[in-house]
Amino acid sequence: MEVLYGLHSVEEALRAGNRQFDHVCVARERHDQRLQRVIDLCRETGVRLRFEPREHLTKLAKTPGHQGVVAVVRAKSLLELEDLLDGPEPRLLLALDGVEDPQNLGALLRTADGAGADGVILTERRSAPISPVAIKASAGAAEHVPIARVVNLSRALEQLKERNLWCVGLDERGTMSYDEFDFTSNCVLVLGREGAGLHDLVRKHCDHLLSIPMAGKVASLNVSVAGAVVLYEAARQRRAAHDQPKAAAPAKKKVQKGLGS
Repeated sequence: MEVLYGLHSVEEALRAGNRQFDHVCVARERHDQRLQRVIDLCRETGVRLRFEPREHLTKLAKTPGHQGVVAVVRAKSLLELEDLLDGPEPRLLLALDGVEDPQNLGALLRTADGAGADGVILTERRSAPISPVAIKASAGAAEHVPIARVVNLSRALEQLKERNLWCVGLDERGTMSYDEFDFTSNCVLVLGREGAGLHDLVRKHCDHLLSIPMAGKVASLNVSVAGAVVLYEAARQRRAAHDQPKAAAPAKKKVQKGLGS
């Protein structure tokens, strides 16, 4: 069992219905509408409630930033890579190549959910775990986004290519601007480590390397910010393609030759 803490984290876990709850602890000292929503959800879903002193919640969560609610739950079950390919096309996936900061992981999960990504791929090694900190940073989005964990990301990218997905890496040395790529087809966006970027072998397995033009003195953005920029560009393109009148002639697709073509 593990703990979740924070209003959004616990509320979204209750709404998603994917977790097995042991119980939820609520601070006796807090009385407001936001916390009452969590209490009402617990009662609606049959989850046991305990009203405890705030100090008990702080000890359980190992942080005072629990916002008056802590849940004891079974650990989140992760998916297999193949599970992320089930569903309507075109698929949009996000792969993280060694993102180690739980705050960045949580922010990226929140963005993936908001941008309509179909799933997130994490690596077993050199990757932040889906911890209470990451879940709180995701504002509960971690409970809704399908997540798969793989042993070898390069091998996973090869499998995705075999399933006709473009593998697109974000790299400050990329020769194509992120907004020039056609995201309306099946694709996986690959983001690298904080500071170091993509591993060499992962970079070699990408069909395209995209960059975000920078007008200032700093060469790159934080990985969670960069991911948000590109994922929302992908969402914009897909929304525009979906909203295109069916009677109109289809727009000419961009030619997307891979690296080495």
